Amino acid sequence: MPLSSTFVTRFFQLVRKRQFAEAERVLERLRLKTRKNERNRGYLQALYGIFSASKSNNDQYLFLSTVNLNDKNELEKYRREFLKHTRDSLHAEYDRGFFSAWVKYLHTLVKMVEGEERSVQGKAEQEVGTEPKQVVTSKQKKTVQARLG
Repeated sequence: MPLSSTFVTRFFQLVRKRQFAEAERVLERLRLKTRKNERNRGYLQALYGIFSASKSNNDQYLFLSTVNLNDKNELEKYRREFLKHTRDSLHAEYDRGFFSAWVKYLHTLVKMVEGEERSVQGKAEQEVGTEPKQVVTSKQKKTVQARLG
């Protein structure tokens, strides 16, 4: 069975939210249901690496520790860089699978950041839209129109 995009995306979301127990269960499920070939082996190895690096994010030499995971432009820059490696015919299938996982992870992070931005923007718009309106209560004056003439 090829890697399920739904499970992979769920795994990335769980890792990003630091829900490691559930992420580990999803990762194990992916490992058991995936066809055994070099590309998938590289992909799964990258998932294990992402999981481990996210879990112990105190090492200054880890890639994930040096990247601002909330900066959409920076994430896109790295995603494009990894994408080049997935297309490079000089890389073995294992390597292309490995870099494919990183491309998918960075893509998922970008989508999560965009979702958070929309959520914050939507809340700000709601707050602006729900400002209390001033109610002016004034007594209406009666006017009389008269004709001269």
